[in-house]
Amino acid sequence: MCEGAGLLLQLKQRLCRSIDEAEAKLHSLSQDIWSCPELAYQENKAHLRLVEFFSQEEGWKVDPHYKLQTAFRACCWVGDSEQKDVVSVGFLCEYDALPAIGHACGHNLIAEVGAAAALGLKAVLENTHKLPVRVQVVVLGTPAEEDGGGKIDMLREGAFEGLDVVFMAHPSKEDAPYLPCVAVHDVTIKYHGKASHASAYPWEGINALDAAVLCYNNLSALRQQMKPDWRVHGIIKHGGVKPNIIPAYTELEYYLRTPSRAELSVLKEKAERCFRSAAVATGCEVEVEYAKNAFDNILRNRTLEDLYEINGKSLGMEFTTDEEVLNNASGSTDFGNVTFVVPGIHPYFYIGSKALNHTEEYTVASGDDKAQFFTLRTAKALAMTALDVLLHPELLQKVKQEFTEAKLKEEQNAKQPAKPS
Repeated sequence: MCEGAGLLLQLKQRLCRSIDEAEAKLHSLSQDIWSCPELAYQENKAHLRLVEFFSQEEGWKVDPHYKLQTAFRACCWVGDSEQKDVVSVGFLCEYDALPAIGHACGHNLIAEVGAAAALGLKAVLENTHKLPVRVQVVVLGTPAEEDGGGKIDMLREGAFEGLDVVFMAHPSKEDAPYLPCVAVHDVTIKYHGKASHASAYPWEGINALDAAVLCYNNLSALRQQMKPDWRVHGIIKHGGVKPNIIPAYTELEYYLRTPSRAELSVLKEKAERCFRSAAVATGCEVEVEYAKNAFDNILRNRTLEDLYEINGKSLGMEFTTDEEVLNNASGSTDFGNVTFVVPGIHPYFYIGSKALNHTEEYTVASGDDKAQFFTLRTAKALAMTALDVLLHPELLQKVKQEFTEAKLKEEQNAKQPAKPS
Protein backbone atom coordinates (compact mmCIF):
# COMPACT_ATOMS: atom_id res chain seq x y z
CA MET A 1 0.00 0.00 0.00
CA CYS A 2 1.25 3.50 -0.86
CA GLU A 3 4.60 2.29 -2.20
CA GLY A 4 4.69 5.21 -4.62
CA ALA A 5 5.57 8.64 -3.32
CA GLY A 6 3.09 10.13 -5.77
CA LEU A 7 0.14 8.29 -4.24
CA LEU A 8 1.15 9.28 -0.73
CA LEU A 9 1.43 12.89 -1.85
CA GLN A 10 -2.10 12.73 -3.25
CA LEU A 11 -3.41 11.38 0.04
CA LYS A 12 -1.70 14.17 1.97
CA GLN A 13 -3.17 16.76 -0.36
CA ARG A 14 -6.61 15.25 0.16
CA LEU A 15 -6.04 15.36 3.92
CA CYS A 16 -5.18 19.05 3.75
CA ARG A 17 -8.28 19.82 1.72
CA SER A 18 -10.43 18.07 4.31
CA ILE A 19 -9.01 20.28 7.04
CA ASP A 20 -9.49 23.40 4.92
CA GLU A 21 -13.13 22.45 4.34
CA ALA A 22 -13.66 22.33 8.10
CA GLU A 23 -11.97 25.70 8.68
CA ALA A 24 -15.07 27.63 9.72
CA LYS A 25 -16.24 25.21 12.41
CA LEU A 26 -12.69 24.73 13.70
CA HIS A 27 -12.20 28.49 13.98
CA SER A 28 -15.51 28.76 15.82
CA LEU A 29 -14.42 26.03 18.24
CA SER A 30 -11.17 27.83 19.01
CA GLN A 31 -12.84 31.21 19.44
CA ASP A 32 -15.45 29.83 21.83
CA ILE A 33 -12.72 28.38 24.03
CA TRP A 34 -10.59 31.53 23.83
CA SER A 35 -13.45 33.86 24.71
CA CYS A 36 -14.28 32.03 27.94
CA PRO A 37 -10.98 31.15 29.68
CA GLU A 38 -11.24 28.64 32.51
CA LEU A 39 -8.67 27.44 35.03
CA ALA A 40 -7.32 23.93 35.55
CA TYR A 41 -9.91 21.25 36.35
CA GLN A 42 -12.65 23.88 35.92
CA GLU A 43 -12.78 23.92 32.10
CA ASN A 44 -16.50 23.12 32.05
CA LYS A 45 -17.56 25.25 29.07
CA ALA A 46 -14.51 24.39 26.95
CA HIS A 47 -14.99 20.71 27.76
CA LEU A 48 -18.67 20.80 26.85
CA ARG A 49 -17.91 22.64 23.60
CA LEU A 50 -15.40 19.98 22.54
CA VAL A 51 -17.69 17.12 23.55
CA GLU A 52 -20.51 18.64 21.50
CA PHE A 53 -18.14 19.24 18.58
CA PHE A 54 -17.20 15.56 18.26
CA SER A 55 -20.70 14.33 19.12
CA GLN A 56 -21.98 16.23 16.09
CA GLU A 57 -19.33 14.76 13.79
CA GLU A 58 -20.30 11.55 12.00
CA GLY A 59 -18.57 8.36 13.06
CA TRP A 60 -17.19 9.45 16.42
CA LYS A 61 -17.98 7.71 19.69
CA VAL A 62 -17.60 10.12 22.60
CA ASP A 63 -17.04 9.40 26.27
CA PRO A 64 -17.82 12.84 27.76
CA HIS A 65 -16.21 12.40 31.20
CA TYR A 66 -13.26 10.13 30.56
CA LYS A 67 -11.30 9.46 33.78
CA LEU A 68 -11.67 13.12 34.88
CA GLN A 69 -14.73 15.36 35.04
CA THR A 70 -13.44 17.78 32.39
CA ALA A 71 -11.63 15.21 30.25
CA PHE A 72 -13.12 13.38 27.26
CA ARG A 73 -12.34 10.68 24.73
CA ALA A 74 -13.58 10.61 21.15
CA CYS A 75 -12.68 7.71 18.87
CA CYS A 76 -13.50 6.28 15.48
CA TRP A 77 -12.47 3.15 13.59
CA VAL A 78 -11.34 3.07 9.97
CA GLY A 79 -10.48 0.04 7.86
CA ASP A 80 -11.43 -3.60 7.49
CA SER A 81 -12.80 -5.00 10.75
CA GLU A 82 -11.31 -8.37 9.77
CA GLN A 83 -7.82 -6.85 9.69
CA LYS A 84 -5.71 -8.35 12.48
CA ASP A 85 -3.15 -5.55 12.60
CA VAL A 86 -4.51 -2.55 14.51
CA VAL A 87 -2.81 0.78 15.10
CA SER A 88 -4.22 3.35 17.51
CA VAL A 89 -3.25 6.98 16.94
CA GLY A 90 -3.95 9.67 19.54
CA PHE A 91 -4.32 13.44 19.23
CA LEU A 92 -4.37 15.48 22.43
CA CYS A 93 -6.35 18.63 23.16
CA GLU A 94 -5.60 21.10 25.95
CA TYR A 95 -7.98 23.89 26.89
CA ASP A 96 -7.22 25.30 30.34
CA ALA A 97 -6.18 28.95 30.72
CA LEU A 98 -4.01 31.05 33.01
CA PRO A 99 -5.22 33.16 35.94
CA ALA A 100 -5.90 36.81 35.10
CA ILE A 101 -4.50 36.73 31.54
CA GLY A 102 -6.63 34.00 29.96
CA HIS A 103 -5.31 31.99 27.00
CA ALA A 104 -1.81 33.45 27.11
CA CYS A 105 -0.43 30.01 26.31
CA GLY A 106 -2.77 29.44 23.38
CA HIS A 107 -4.43 26.28 24.64
CA ASN A 108 -7.48 27.15 22.56
CA LEU A 109 -5.23 26.62 19.53
CA ILE A 110 -3.90 23.33 20.93
CA ALA A 111 -7.49 22.11 21.12
CA GLU A 112 -8.11 23.25 17.56
CA VAL A 113 -4.97 21.54 16.26
CA GLY A 114 -5.93 18.24 17.88
CA ALA A 115 -9.49 18.38 16.55
CA ALA A 116 -8.42 19.44 13.05
CA ALA A 117 -5.70 16.79 12.73
CA ALA A 118 -8.10 14.06 13.85
CA LEU A 119 -10.82 15.13 11.41
CA GLY A 120 -8.35 15.36 8.53
CA LEU A 121 -6.79 11.95 9.20
CA LYS A 122 -10.18 10.26 9.55
CA ALA A 123 -11.41 11.79 6.30
CA VAL A 124 -8.45 10.64 4.21
CA LEU A 125 -8.33 7.16 5.72
CA GLU A 126 -12.03 6.58 5.04
CA ASN A 127 -11.36 7.19 1.35
CA THR A 128 -8.20 5.09 1.15
CA HIS A 129 -8.54 1.56 -0.18
CA LYS A 130 -6.70 -1.47 1.20
CA LEU A 131 -5.21 0.05 4.31
CA PRO A 132 -2.36 -2.12 5.64
CA VAL A 133 -3.83 -1.89 9.14
CA ARG A 134 -7.11 -1.17 10.86
CA VAL A 135 -6.86 2.27 12.43
CA GLN A 136 -8.35 3.69 15.58
CA VAL A 137 -8.20 7.48 15.68
CA VAL A 138 -8.47 8.74 19.27
CA VAL A 139 -8.83 12.29 20.56
CA LEU A 140 -8.17 12.82 24.25
CA GLY A 141 -9.26 16.00 25.96
CA THR A 142 -6.66 16.58 28.66
CA PRO A 143 -7.44 19.27 31.24
CA ALA A 144 -5.21 21.02 33.76
CA GLU A 145 -1.86 21.30 32.00
CA GLU A 146 -1.13 24.71 33.51
CA ASP A 147 -1.68 23.58 37.07
CA GLY A 148 -1.94 20.05 38.39
CA GLY A 149 -1.08 17.84 35.44
CA GLY A 150 -4.28 16.34 34.08
CA LYS A 151 -2.43 14.01 31.72
CA ILE A 152 -0.61 12.48 34.69
CA ASP A 153 -3.94 11.88 36.44
CA MET A 154 -5.21 10.26 33.24
CA LEU A 155 -2.06 8.13 32.87
CA ARG A 156 -2.59 6.87 36.39
CA GLU A 157 -6.13 5.84 35.41
CA GLY A 158 -4.98 4.02 32.26
CA ALA A 159 -6.29 6.55 29.73
CA PHE A 160 -3.34 6.08 27.37
CA GLU A 161 -3.34 2.29 27.33
CA GLY A 162 -3.56 0.83 23.85
CA LEU A 163 -2.28 3.90 22.03
CA ASP A 164 0.64 3.31 19.66
CA VAL A 165 1.63 6.92 19.10
CA VAL A 166 0.41 10.33 20.28
CA PHE A 167 0.52 13.80 18.76
CA MET A 168 0.00 17.35 19.96
CA ALA A 169 1.49 20.76 19.13
CA HIS A 170 2.04 23.87 21.24
CA PRO A 171 1.84 27.54 20.17
CA SER A 172 5.05 29.52 20.37
CA LYS A 173 6.80 32.36 18.53
CA GLU A 174 8.63 30.03 16.14
CA ASP A 175 8.23 26.69 14.41
CA ALA A 176 10.31 23.88 15.92
CA PRO A 177 9.90 20.10 15.81
CA TYR A 178 11.26 19.95 19.35
CA LEU A 179 12.24 22.33 22.14
CA PRO A 180 13.65 21.11 25.46
CA CYS A 181 11.07 20.77 28.22
CA VAL A 182 12.40 20.00 31.66
CA ALA A 183 11.24 17.89 34.58
CA VAL A 184 9.67 19.86 37.42
CA HIS A 185 8.17 19.26 40.84
CA ASP A 186 6.40 21.98 42.81
CA VAL A 187 6.94 22.06 46.55
CA THR A 188 5.43 24.06 49.40
CA ILE A 189 7.43 24.56 52.61
CA LYS A 190 5.59 25.54 55.78
CA TYR A 191 7.33 26.65 58.99
CA HIS A 192 5.50 26.64 62.32
CA GLY A 193 6.93 28.74 65.14
CA LYS A 194 5.47 30.52 68.13
CA ALA A 195 4.01 34.02 68.24
CA SER A 196 5.16 36.55 70.81
CA HIS A 197 5.36 40.32 71.24
CA ALA A 198 8.35 41.35 69.13
CA SER A 199 9.36 44.17 71.48
CA ALA A 200 8.15 43.22 74.98
CA TYR A 201 9.29 39.57 75.12
CA PRO A 202 10.69 38.36 71.81
CA TRP A 203 12.61 35.59 73.61
CA GLU A 204 9.32 33.81 74.15
CA GLY A 205 8.75 33.48 70.42
CA ILE A 206 10.01 31.08 67.75
CA ASN A 207 10.43 33.05 64.56
CA ALA A 208 9.03 31.26 61.53
CA LEU A 209 10.08 34.16 59.29
CA ASP A 210 13.70 33.57 60.27
CA ALA A 211 13.24 29.97 59.13
CA ALA A 212 11.80 31.11 55.80
CA VAL A 213 14.66 33.57 55.24
CA LEU A 214 17.23 30.93 56.12
CA CYS A 215 15.54 28.50 53.75
CA TYR A 216 15.68 31.08 50.96
CA ASN A 217 19.33 31.83 51.66
CA ASN A 218 20.22 28.15 51.95
CA LEU A 219 18.86 27.56 48.48
CA SER A 220 20.69 30.60 47.17
CA ALA A 221 23.94 29.24 48.62
CA LEU A 222 23.21 25.86 47.04
CA ARG A 223 23.28 27.39 43.56
CA GLN A 224 27.10 27.31 43.52
CA GLN A 225 26.90 23.51 43.68
CA MET A 226 24.04 23.20 41.21
CA LYS A 227 24.51 22.13 37.61
CA PRO A 228 24.15 24.97 35.09
CA ASP A 229 20.89 23.60 33.69
CA TRP A 230 19.20 23.02 37.07
CA ARG A 231 16.65 25.61 38.16
CA VAL A 232 15.28 26.48 41.62
CA HIS A 233 12.92 29.43 41.81
CA GLY A 234 10.35 30.42 44.37
CA ILE A 235 8.61 32.96 46.55
CA ILE A 236 7.69 33.59 50.17
CA LYS A 237 3.89 33.37 50.03
CA HIS A 238 3.27 34.17 53.69
CA GLY A 239 5.76 36.03 55.87
CA GLY A 240 3.82 37.06 58.96
CA VAL A 241 0.95 39.36 59.85
CA LYS A 242 2.40 42.38 61.69
CA PRO A 243 5.88 43.71 62.55
CA ASN A 244 5.28 43.65 66.31
CA ILE A 245 4.31 39.96 66.33
CA ILE A 246 6.97 37.26 66.03
CA PRO A 247 5.70 35.31 62.99
CA ALA A 248 4.28 31.95 64.03
CA TYR A 249 3.76 30.75 60.47
CA THR A 250 5.47 31.24 57.12
CA GLU A 251 5.10 29.54 53.78
CA LEU A 252 7.26 29.33 50.68
CA GLU A 253 6.57 27.84 47.26
CA TYR A 254 9.34 26.59 44.98
CA TYR A 255 9.64 24.95 41.59
CA LEU A 256 12.52 22.48 41.22
CA ARG A 257 13.53 21.83 37.60
CA THR A 258 16.15 19.63 35.92
CA PRO A 259 16.64 18.45 32.32
CA SER A 260 15.66 14.88 33.23
CA ARG A 261 13.51 13.18 35.80
CA ALA A 262 16.55 11.18 36.92
CA GLU A 263 18.34 14.38 37.96
CA LEU A 264 15.23 15.76 39.63
CA SER A 265 15.45 13.28 42.48
CA VAL A 266 19.04 14.41 43.13
CA LEU A 267 18.05 18.09 43.24
CA LYS A 268 15.09 17.34 45.51
CA GLU A 269 17.37 15.63 48.03
CA LYS A 270 19.70 18.64 48.11
CA ALA A 271 16.81 21.11 48.41
CA GLU A 272 15.21 19.20 51.26
CA ARG A 273 18.35 19.59 53.32
CA CYS A 274 17.99 23.34 52.84
CA PHE A 275 14.35 23.24 53.94
CA ARG A 276 14.92 21.15 57.05
CA SER A 277 18.15 22.75 58.24
CA ALA A 278 16.38 26.11 58.44
CA ALA A 279 13.86 24.56 60.82
CA VAL A 280 16.59 23.05 62.98
CA ALA A 281 18.46 26.35 63.23
CA THR A 282 15.40 28.31 64.36
CA GLY A 283 13.58 25.68 66.42
CA CYS A 284 10.58 25.67 64.09
CA GLU A 285 8.58 22.70 62.90
CA VAL A 286 8.56 22.21 59.13
CA GLU A 287 6.16 20.64 56.63
CA VAL A 288 7.41 19.81 53.14
CA GLU A 289 4.53 19.19 50.75
CA TYR A 290 5.19 18.18 47.17
CA ALA A 291 2.52 18.57 44.52
CA LYS A 292 0.69 15.36 43.67
CA ASN A 293 2.19 15.22 40.19
CA ALA A 294 5.77 15.76 39.09
CA PHE A 295 6.20 16.64 35.41
CA ASP A 296 8.76 14.59 33.46
CA ASN A 297 10.99 15.81 30.67
CA ILE A 298 9.89 14.99 27.12
CA LEU A 299 11.39 11.75 25.82
CA ARG A 300 12.43 12.72 22.30
CA ASN A 301 11.52 10.70 19.23
CA ARG A 302 13.68 11.92 16.38
CA THR A 303 11.97 9.66 13.85
CA LEU A 304 8.68 11.48 14.44
CA GLU A 305 10.45 14.85 14.61
CA ASP A 306 12.12 14.29 11.23
CA LEU A 307 8.86 13.22 9.60
CA TYR A 308 7.06 16.25 11.06
CA GLU A 309 9.77 18.61 9.84
CA ILE A 310 9.62 17.17 6.30
CA ASN A 311 5.84 17.53 6.25
CA GLY A 312 5.98 21.00 7.75
CA LYS A 313 8.48 22.23 5.20
CA SER A 314 6.29 20.91 2.40
CA LEU A 315 3.57 23.22 3.76
CA GLY A 316 5.87 26.24 3.95
CA MET A 317 6.99 26.11 7.57
CA GLU A 318 10.34 27.75 8.28
CA PHE A 319 11.83 25.97 11.27
CA THR A 320 14.05 27.92 13.61
CA THR A 321 17.81 27.32 13.42
CA ASP A 322 18.60 29.53 16.41
CA GLU A 323 20.84 27.36 18.60
CA GLU A 324 19.97 29.35 21.71
CA VAL A 325 16.28 28.59 21.19
CA LEU A 326 16.85 24.95 20.25
CA ASN A 327 19.21 24.10 23.11
CA ASN A 328 17.90 26.09 26.06
CA ALA A 329 15.15 24.59 28.18
CA SER A 330 11.87 26.47 28.22
CA GLY A 331 9.14 25.33 30.56
CA SER A 332 7.62 22.04 31.57
CA THR A 333 4.61 20.03 30.43
CA ASP A 334 2.69 16.98 31.59
CA PHE A 335 3.05 15.67 28.02
CA GLY A 336 6.53 14.66 29.16
CA ASN A 337 5.02 11.95 31.37
CA VAL A 338 3.01 10.67 28.40
CA THR A 339 6.19 10.20 26.35
CA PHE A 340 7.51 7.72 28.91
CA VAL A 341 4.46 5.54 28.23
CA VAL A 342 3.69 6.10 24.53
CA PRO A 343 5.98 7.43 21.78
CA GLY A 344 4.91 10.93 20.81
CA ILE A 345 5.79 14.34 19.49
CA HIS A 346 5.22 17.84 20.89
CA PRO A 347 6.33 20.37 18.25
CA TYR A 348 5.96 24.13 18.61
CA PHE A 349 4.33 26.39 16.06
CA TYR A 350 4.39 30.04 15.08
CA ILE A 351 0.99 31.79 15.25
CA GLY A 352 1.79 35.00 13.39
CA SER A 353 3.15 36.94 16.36
CA LYS A 354 6.52 37.40 18.07
CA ALA A 355 4.83 37.91 21.45
CA LEU A 356 6.08 35.74 24.30
CA ASN A 357 3.93 33.04 25.88
CA HIS A 358 2.30 33.85 29.22
CA THR A 359 1.90 37.54 28.39
CA GLU A 360 -1.17 39.63 27.68
CA GLU A 361 0.16 40.18 24.16
CA TYR A 362 0.11 36.43 23.54
CA THR A 363 -3.46 36.23 24.78
CA VAL A 364 -4.43 38.68 22.05
CA ALA A 365 -2.39 36.79 19.45
CA SER A 366 -3.94 33.42 20.30
CA GLY A 367 -7.40 34.84 19.64
CA ASP A 368 -6.44 36.75 16.48
CA ASP A 369 -7.82 35.55 13.15
CA LYS A 370 -4.26 35.65 11.82
CA ALA A 371 -3.40 32.63 14.00
CA GLN A 372 -5.81 30.43 12.07
CA PHE A 373 -3.64 29.84 9.01
CA PHE A 374 -0.70 28.73 11.14
CA THR A 375 -2.84 26.61 13.45
CA LEU A 376 -4.43 24.64 10.62
CA ARG A 377 -1.06 24.30 8.87
CA THR A 378 0.27 22.68 12.03
CA ALA A 379 -2.73 20.34 12.22
CA LYS A 380 -2.03 19.29 8.63
CA ALA A 381 1.62 18.56 9.39
CA LEU A 382 0.67 16.46 12.43
CA ALA A 383 -1.95 14.49 10.52
CA MET A 384 0.44 13.97 7.60
CA THR A 385 3.02 12.59 10.02
CA ALA A 386 0.43 10.22 11.45
CA LEU A 387 -0.40 9.12 7.90
CA ASP A 388 3.27 8.37 7.25
CA VAL A 389 3.54 5.96 10.18
CA LEU A 390 0.16 4.35 9.44
CA LEU A 391 0.88 3.60 5.81
CA HIS A 392 4.48 2.55 6.34
CA PRO A 393 4.65 -0.11 9.08
CA GLU A 394 8.45 0.00 9.04
CA LEU A 395 8.31 3.65 10.15
CA LEU A 396 6.02 2.84 13.04
CA GLN A 397 8.38 0.05 14.03
CA LYS A 398 11.29 2.50 13.93
CA VAL A 399 9.33 4.95 16.11
CA LYS A 400 8.63 2.24 18.67
CA GLN A 401 12.21 0.96 18.65
CA GLU A 402 13.57 4.45 19.26
CA PHE A 403 11.06 4.91 22.09
CA THR A 404 12.16 1.65 23.75
CA GLU A 405 15.85 2.56 23.49
CA ALA A 406 15.34 6.11 24.77
CA LYS A 407 13.29 4.93 27.72
CA LEU A 408 15.88 2.28 28.59
CA LYS A 409 18.63 4.90 28.51
CA GLU A 410 16.65 7.14 30.89
CA GLU A 411 16.06 4.25 33.26
CA GLN A 412 19.74 3.36 33.26
CA ASN A 413 20.65 6.97 34.00
CA ALA A 414 18.23 6.99 36.91
CA LYS A 415 19.95 3.94 38.45
CA GLN A 416 23.42 5.41 38.22
CA PRO A 417 24.72 7.01 41.43
CA ALA A 418 24.77 10.79 41.30
CA LYS A 419 28.14 12.28 40.46
CA PRO A 420 29.57 14.75 43.00
CA SER A 421 28.48 18.26 42.12
